[in-house]
Amino acid sequence: MDHSSGRCARVASSIAVKAFLSSLLLIAVLWSAGFVWFIHDSRQPPHVATVCDGIVTLTGGQSRIETSLTLLKGGYGQLLLISGVGPHVTLDQLVRLQNQTLSSDLASRVTLGRRAVSTIGNAYETTTWARDHKMHSLLVVTAGYHIRRAIIELSRTAPDLELVPYPVLPPALEAPLSRQTLHLLIREYFKLLGAELSNLTGLPDGKIGLTPH
Repeated sequence: MDHSSGRCARVASSIAVKAFLSSLLLIAVLWSAGFVWFIHDSRQPPHVATVCDGIVTLTGGQSRIETSLTLLKGGYGQLLLISGVGPHVTLDQLVRLQNQTLSSDLASRVTLGRRAVSTIGNAYETTTWARDHKMHSLLVVTAGYHIRRAIIELSRTAPDLELVPYPVLPPALEAPLSRQTLHLLIREYFKLLGAELSNLTGLPDGKIGLTPH
């Protein structure tokens, strides 16, 4: 009887281990397939821009501010929010860094958002700005690897706002991927998965990504 019981226990343990390893393998395959899709998606060029009530660009990478200023000049939005700007940075400094010029009229349409310190904070800051200006549609400018997470967070804080993604393709994604770029994409992929999970659970609150007034 004891011998039979021991044998059954070993069989059950072996089945449990195999099931666990199979689950790990399945998760690894799904993660890898998702990451391959994420890289492909991140490297897609933007579609033709859509005219919206406003434009928001989320700082933190190359070409984002330059692209948003070009879109503002092109009439794709009446107002522009640059979210996540440092406390002492001026609009003139940002424009000069992009090798662009702005007329006084266009400059008056640009708001520098200084409170956001994360994508969640960007979403909260953008929502407040859009509602203050009674906007119904928004052109969202950020890097291709960041655009889906940005849209997720904005959709949570502003479910009534029409969001039109406008992904920017940074130079690092146009060339063959370096080890540094791959590390960046892996981090961003994990963040996207985290945003999806947070979207399902309803946490965290957007205010945690904002500095005090």
